[in-house]
Amino acid sequence: MNITDEEIHQLIISEFKAKTLGVTKQYLEIHEAVQESGNLKIERIDREKDIIVAYLPVKDECFYLAIYIDPQQNEIFNIGTESRNLVSLIATSETLTSKELISFTNLYPTETWDKGDLKSNRRAVYTFSGIEFLINPEPDEFEDKLEKLLSFLKNDAEGIIRLAKNANVYVRVIMDFHGGNQLLGGVSVNAQSVKNLSELNLSINFEFGAWGNPFR
Repeated sequence: MNITDEEIHQLIISEFKAKTLGVTKQYLEIHEAVQESGNLKIERIDREKDIIVAYLPVKDECFYLAIYIDPQQNEIFNIGTESRNLVSLIATSETLTSKELISFTNLYPTETWDKGDLKSNRRAVYTFSGIEFLINPEPDEFEDKLEKLLSFLKNDAEGIIRLAKNANVYVRVIMDFHGGNQLLGGVSVNAQSVKNLSELNLSINFEFGAWGNPFR
């Protein structure tokens, strides 16, 4: 029997009230889950593995509470946090326009900008043109996001390789962790992802941040 989204929602509400897990009390003492129209907001329910993970946005923070659920027992067995993981392909050039960068591949980017355009902060302009492919901005583990991005890029491997030969191209990883204690978390790049990066002639750059309140 598959556990429904509503049943997952009720499980989380019950756990937040009863605090049967020690970690529940720890997290709720220092952070608050976002409420939407009076209801606990669940950003995403991940059913891709043997366990279910429900991601809840944290008020005034960019990381998520991760609620781990056993679908066979219909129970929560752990609560932790998942960093906000943004994994995208970036291509930039000081000489080419964004249209020219796009022309190298059949894949269409999620964001483009040109040299001289205002940045999002409206205080400075870009000194280079660029395009970005951010295919899954929703909450998910870094490893899954990297695999999904590389799988997407392999739909036009020749085009991505052409792009990499004509522009500054790399996989950009931004990870915003909960800075609750000294151990933030870690990343793992498996052998297949390393192989795919190499075949696409891509480097990978990591940017780490830590936010939020420490444990009491």
